[in-house]
Amino acid sequence: MSSGEPRWLLLIHQLPAKPAYLRVKVWRRLQRLGAIGLRGSVYVLPRGDQTLEDFAWLAKEIRAGGGDASIATASWIDGTSDADLEQMFRAARDADYRALADDVRALARRWKKRPPDGAAEALASLRARKAEIVAIDFFGASGREAVAGVLGELDRRLEGRPATRTLRARDYRGRTWVTRTGIHVDRIASAWLIRRFIDPDARFELVSPKAYAHQSGHLRFDMSDGEFTHEGEHCSFETLVHRFALADPALHALAEIIHDIDLKDDRFGRAETAGVAQILAGIAAATADDGERLARGSQLLDGLYASFATKPKPAPRKRR
Repeated sequence: MSSGEPRWLLLIHQLPAKPAYLRVKVWRRLQRLGAIGLRGSVYVLPRGDQTLEDFAWLAKEIRAGGGDASIATASWIDGTSDADLEQMFRAARDADYRALADDVRALARRWKKRPPDGAAEALASLRARKAEIVAIDFFGASGREAVAGVLGELDRRLEGRPATRTLRARDYRGRTWVTRTGIHVDRIASAWLIRRFIDPDARFELVSPKAYAHQSGHLRFDMSDGEFTHEGEHCSFETLVHRFALADPALHALAEIIHDIDLKDDRFGRAETAGVAQILAGIAAATADDGERLARGSQLLDGLYASFATKPKPAPRKRR
C-alpha cells in the first residue's frame, strides 16, 4: 500500500431486529477481529489483506442473516485523525492486556512454594489469550510488555529456573540498543538510564516490532522477548536498575514513579507521579518525533534525578 492510499477499512452495517442472537454474534466477531466502533454501526480496522478478508466474511454473514453490510476504504480529512485512531486501537488493546495481567496475577497469588495443581495448563491458556490479543494489536500497545513480564516470571518458577544474574555495566559499553518506535514513559526513561548510567556511548535504534529482525549484538529493551524488558512486576526501567545493581537511592525513587505511570497500579503512590505523568504525556502530544521525545524526556529526568539526589536523607530513628 503506497503512502497516498487510504489507511483504513470501514464496515457499515445494519442488522434486523430478529433473530436477537445475530446482534450478539456480530458484536463478538467484531471484538475478536479487534475492530473499533466509531459511530452507530460503523467499525474500523487498519487496511490490509487480512483485515479486508475478515470484514468481507463478516459482511457475508450479516447479509445471510437478513442484514445489510458495506465495506469502504477511508482517509480522514477533518475531525478524527490517523493518530487519534491509532491511539483508540492502543487503548482497546491495553484494556485487554490489563484484564489478562489481572488474571495472571490471580494465578500468581495462588502460587506459594510450589505450582498449584493445573498450573501448566492455566499458563498455557493465559498464553493463548495473549497470542489472541497480540494478533489484533495493530499499533503496539504498551501493555503487551507488562503481560509478558508476569507470564515470564511464572514460567521461570514453573520450570525452576534461577533468577537472572547481576550484570556489569562495563561489559555493555558502546552497544546498539533497540526499542519500539513511538516511545513514551518506560522507553524514554530506560533510554535515559542506559545512556547516563550504563552505556554512555549507546546507539539507539527505534523500530517497528513487526518489521524488525533481531541482529546479533543488538540489545532490545521494553520489547517482547527483549534482553531487558518487563520481568515479573517490574517495568523495563526497574529491570535495568535491578539487573545492573544500580543502588543509587535517587534512581530507585525514579523507578517507583516510572513503575506507577507505566503499570498504572499505584503500588508506590509517590506525590510526584501525577505531575511527571502529565509532563510526559504533554511531551508525547507535542511531537511524534522519537528523538525529540527522548531529548525532552531526558531533560525532565535529569532534573528529577538531581532533585532526588540532593534531598537530605531522613535522620535515623533514635533507639529507645
